[in-house]
Amino acid sequence: MTKPEYDPGHGDSVAAWVTVSIMLLAITAGAVFFYLDLAVAVYACVAVLVIAPVIGWVLSKAGLGAKSHAKQH
Repeated sequence: MTKPEYDPGHGDSVAAWVTVSIMLLAITAGAVFFYLDLAVAVYACVAVLVIAPVIGWVLSKAGLGAKSHAKQH
């Protein structure tokens, strides 16, 4: 086991969960829209997929990232 003070959090943070959740929803919705032949909606999902890491970075800088989360415990 690692010592808690050295544990970077391994994605156990609000920023990581929100980012991955947004990306999973965008991929799932994009696949459904692709099946339904709705090109504009597919491109909208691609845009959300590209923006999701930016949202994660902003949340991390706001103190909700793994490093800041590990320091709180």
